[in-house]
Amino acid sequence: MSTAEDHKGTDAVAEDRDAGLHRHAPGLGGHSHAPSADADRRYLTAALALLGAFLIVEVVLGILANSLALLSDAAHMLTDVTALALALFALSAARRPAQGGYTFGFKRAEILSAQFNGVTLLVLGGWLGFEGVQRLIDPPEVEGGIVLAVAVAGVGVNLVATWLLSRADRRSLNVEGAFQHILTDLFAFIGTAVAGFVVLVTGYMRADALAALLVAAVMLRSGARLVHASGRVLLEAAPTGLNPTAVAATMLAVPGVRSVHDLHVWEVTSGFPSLSAHVLVASHADCHEIRSVLETNLGRDYGIEHTTLQVDHVGDACCNDDC
Repeated sequence: MSTAEDHKGTDAVAEDRDAGLHRHAPGLGGHSHAPSADADRRYLTAALALLGAFLIVEVVLGILANSLALLSDAAHMLTDVTALALALFALSAARRPAQGGYTFGFKRAEILSAQFNGVTLLVLGGWLGFEGVQRLIDPPEVEGGIVLAVAVAGVGVNLVATWLLSRADRRSLNVEGAFQHILTDLFAFIGTAVAGFVVLVTGYMRADALAALLVAAVMLRSGARLVHASGRVLLEAAPTGLNPTAVAATMLAVPGVRSVHDLHVWEVTSGFPSLSAHVLVASHADCHEIRSVLETNLGRDYGIEHTTLQVDHVGDACCNDDC
């Protein structure tokens, strides 16, 4: 016959087991940034509404002013709006629970969004650079007054949008990708405002093309950085700033650990590092205790909460002869 104490003990064991699963299996729901994701969604939505409204105005005035700088800003703003919409979709997809064959859920959707944002910056930057050179050779007439007025308004709009996204969690490559789009657009409007002023005061039409070339350079730089960072995650490279050799050394420093091999460290998505390894321990050592110590050390020293460790005694039949 079971007693109340027995039931209590059983419940405690179940709670401990569930807590352990929650801590070490983020792919099944333990890794959550729900409050941050909600706040990010609000900031992204506000910025999207603001930029979407201004985009329509800028396209119309850019055509009227015959300004490549304004139209390039509008084209970039279109990618901003697309980037923000995609970032919002990625945030929602990343929060979907793991199911079926997607054992980590759709957390990589944020990385794919960042990759797309980086590629669009590169493509658009290349196109603007080409058009800018063409107009530098044969500059058309530009309405400096309209360019200056729209650019000044654009600086204000993008300052607000940049401030909104700066309050979001930029450790997420998804949010960072959208932020880089908005930030380069802010620089673009500043350059366009200067170009509009120069055209208005001096009549130097090539200032418009020079501003477009400057914007293109900024876009290419931001795009390259985003593609590189997201590419590292997609290729399952070790997280930036985390040295696998140092991680292995930390693991080997635990008393009783004799060997660490088949060590893999990667990111599922931004802020979600994972590790797997085969660990050999001394024949007299407690495998379960050492695994617990290793998990604690990895979480404390490197922020790696999701670990898969196979711990065996040296000489066990299950070990590979190569160990």
